[in-house]
Amino acid sequence: MDIYQHFRPEEKDFIDQVLGWAEQVREQYAPKLTDFLNPREAEIIRMLIGKEGDVRVSFFGGGENAERKRAILFPDYYTPNEEDYEIAFYQLSYPSKFATIDHRQVLGTLMSLGVKRELYGDIWIEGETVQFAVERTIAAYMEANLTKVGNIGVKCRSISSNQLIEVNESWKELPITSSSLRLDNVIANAVSFSRQKSQMLIGQGRVKVNHRQIESSSYELKQGDVISIRGTGRIKVLAIDGKTKRDKWKIVIGLQK
Repeated sequence: MDIYQHFRPEEKDFIDQVLGWAEQVREQYAPKLTDFLNPREAEIIRMLIGKEGDVRVSFFGGGENAERKRAILFPDYYTPNEEDYEIAFYQLSYPSKFATIDHRQVLGTLMSLGVKRELYGDIWIEGETVQFAVERTIAAYMEANLTKVGNIGVKCRSISSNQLIEVNESWKELPITSSSLRLDNVIANAVSFSRQKSQMLIGQGRVKVNHRQIESSSYELKQGDVISIRGTGRIKVLAIDGKTKRDKWKIVIGLQK
């Protein structure tokens, strides 16, 4: 059976990488730690590795609701613990009485420092509290170089995972039907937009899937995808449950509350 038929053509390289990791675990009989993964990449690993067999997988990114996580592929004798994920957590100290910091500012600052997206995880913000996760290999670099967010002077204070704020990401489950798994169709059915408006938003660069801007309305969605629509919110593809008698796709989506 062709394993690639269940995935997008552009996911082939990542699938090959995962299969290579699994083979490495078998040959070396030792765990393999990944960089931070987006939700779709994590879903692909779950589909390829499963819960049984000689290679297994576990994920961790901080809190229970962490979206971006590192994975450990490991042989059946091994039991991962939190330290094995090699994640450093930070909280920003800044003059919160005189300034505010939002998610986009932190993300932009990390990008401006030349930190690749796969090297840092979630950014958590609640009120004046700003926290984020990075791979431990760049922890010293972050402490030395992250001194400003925009024009606001900041300091990175190392914290443990049990000090992370609980930002509960709440999703309202909604079953929908769609004539196809195209991005414009699913958006239109999920948020009651016309298909033309969905296509317009995609064309304007206001739609991302798994943190990547998508420019094609015909982009086909898969289970585990997270759609971000600037100015509207986020949609998660929770399940794709086959087709109805009228040949429409049965999809369970999550609308971010």
